[in-house]
Amino acid sequence: MLEASALTKRYGDKTAVDHLTFSVRPGIVTGFLGPNGAGKSTTMRMLIGLDLPTEGRATVRGRSYADHPAPLHEVGAMLQARAVHPGRSARDHLRTLAATHGIPSRRVDEVIDLVGLRSVATRRAGGFSLGMAQRLGIAAALLGDPATLILDEPVNGLDPEGVLWIRTLLKRLAAEGRTVFVSSHLMSEMALTAEHLVIIGRGRLLADCSVAEFTRSAAKNTVRARTPDAELLRTRLAGPDVTITGDDTGDLIVSGRTAEQIGRIAAGLGVVLYQLTDQVASLEEAFMEQTKDATEYQAVA
Repeated sequence: MLEASALTKRYGDKTAVDHLTFSVRPGIVTGFLGPNGAGKSTTMRMLIGLDLPTEGRATVRGRSYADHPAPLHEVGAMLQARAVHPGRSARDHLRTLAATHGIPSRRVDEVIDLVGLRSVATRRAGGFSLGMAQRLGIAAALLGDPATLILDEPVNGLDPEGVLWIRTLLKRLAAEGRTVFVSSHLMSEMALTAEHLVIIGRGRLLADCSVAEFTRSAAKNTVRARTPDAELLRTRLAGPDVTITGDDTGDLIVSGRTAEQIGRIAAGLGVVLYQLTDQVASLEEAFMEQTKDATEYQAVA
């Protein structure tokens, strides 16, 4: 399990991370989201000891990263895909990492095959495309067969096959009981990969909940009702906290009442319903709604 307790990082008079507290439990993929400048990278760096917190504490399985005698066996991290000597081959890079932690050379070949780099294993990493570099970074993170994975933007540069591969891999690793903590700007992909979310803005915690709970909390959640008696139903649904609009099909789009409430009212009126559907906001819509006041850089429309 990953835990951040009142984690704070200041650079002079700027607070990048502000008393951040959350836990990442094993067995599920947890997405780490936030606008640019929210403090995600700084938080991830503190989790693995690359930055020291100004206040608070970050632990992995109850210990700070530096207190683990063989951290590569405990935590696999990829924060920068190109954090590799450009003159080394993919295999030599992984062999060097393995040698520092007593990892047998056969494991190097296993992770090379796992990430699909067998055909380029002897090529210099400096000539790798971004997608190939991402695969090498993931191989390095998996080298020690760790119980915890921390990955920053792992799908960057991957083609559709690669995106599907990493999604499947992360879910499989979580299903094995590992702790999987992943940041991404791709909301559509995160909606398919993560079960739980930790969302920050301006260094502060905005949400710590399941994907389903987060999207349900969005202000844009509505119910679509299709009926031949739209005007009658509209009249009876009206109320001080209810908004009812129509669309090109003549359906009623209702906010402020649940599908169950609308169904009961329609039944009481004897109104026929052809469709009654919850219109839940997408993860992207919910994210934009929840972080609109925490975005550091905003373009003028």
